[in-house]
Amino acid sequence: MALSAELRCLVCQNQTIADSHAELAVDLRRQIREMLTKGQGEREILDYMTQRYGDFVLYRPPFKPTTVLLWLGPALLLVVALGSLVVVLRRRDRLADDAFEPDTDSDERETAPDVKNR
Repeated sequence: MALSAELRCLVCQNQTIADSHAELAVDLRRQIREMLTKGQGEREILDYMTQRYGDFVLYRPPFKPTTVLLWLGPALLLVVALGSLVVVLRRRDRLADDAFEPDTDSDERETAPDVKNR
C-alpha cells in the first residue's frame, strides 16, 4: 500500500492509485503486488513504472529539467500575479481623480433637488 501511495492514478490524476477506483489503478495495484511477490524491490518497481509511464506517474516527481515547470510553475504564477497587481496599483495611483468615472448614484442624490421643500 505504501508503494501504491507513491504512484499517481493516470485516469484521475489527482489521486494516488491506492485511493483511486479506476480500472487502470486497480490493474496497477495488482501489477505491483505481482512484482513484489516475485521479489522485486520498491526502487525497481518505481523505476519500471516511470520507464513505462514517465515521471508523471510519480505522485512526487523528481526535480529535474523536464519537471522544473511542474515544481516552479505555481511560484512563478504567484510572482507574476503579484507583480501585475503592483503595476496596476501604481498606475492607478498616478492617475488624476478626473480619470475615474464618477459614482452616478451618489452624485444624483447630492445634486437632485429636494421636491418636498418646494
